Amino acid sequence: MADTRPGSHMVGLIRSTIPPIHPGGRPIVLGAAGATLAGRLLLRTLGLRRAGRVVTTVGLAAAAGSAAFFRAPARVGPDGTGLVVAPADGLVSLITDASPPPELGLPATPLVRVSIFLSIFDVHIQRVPIGGVIREVAYRPGAFLSADLDKASDDNERNSLLIDPADPSVAGPVVVTQIAGLVARRIVCDVRAGQPVATGDTYGLIRFGSRLDTYLPSGTRPLVRLGQRAVGGETVLADLAGTIGTAG
Repeated sequence: MADTRPGSHMVGLIRSTIPPIHPGGRPIVLGAAGATLAGRLLLRTLGLRRAGRVVTTVGLAAAAGSAAFFRAPARVGPDGTGLVVAPADGLVSLITDASPPPELGLPATPLVRVSIFLSIFDVHIQRVPIGGVIREVAYRPGAFLSADLDKASDDNERNSLLIDPADPSVAGPVVVTQIAGLVARRIVCDVRAGQPVATGDTYGLIRFGSRLDTYLPSGTRPLVRLGQRAVGGETVLADLAGTIGTAG
């Protein structure tokens, strides 16, 4: 039954237009807003009204920027068995063959790796690339090189998921790795080994500039190209079941 309360339609439009903030970013947004208000009150108390206005303007801009950075927009994923979707918004920066992270305990056989670079303007939440069960979660500390460098996959701080597809007829497993960048200093992962997940589920967050590597079974043909913009949870990286054809 439709909600007929006054203003309910407008509230619904606002909610559908302005995405919510990921829980991992709320303390930062609230902290920036709270510090701004406290600074404004203190400066006004001391008679420094002009300084108070400057602090308010800068502080609220920082809070708004943080809210935009940690936004978690709703996404509608594709239908189909065996589809691997982009785990994040960003630029497809590398497509190559590479061994998976050794901390997962997989053979060193090269897999197809698709790397997505996230600038500070991209949505920074991460999404599960394929539905199934998390077999392994492995964190490894490391450096904070620029995430667009190829060697960032080996040298930087990272957190990897090993996912067994829900459909046993689909080739697998699939690995997705969160990689910290030059500015990023915090990787958040909200899933654990043994947990069932659905394609497109939000599972983590990297704070301030980063990269996502997706490792596909050997021989997989990626359906994206270098330089393409990916939309997390929607852009199809690969079709492991051959249900939608291949890129030309």
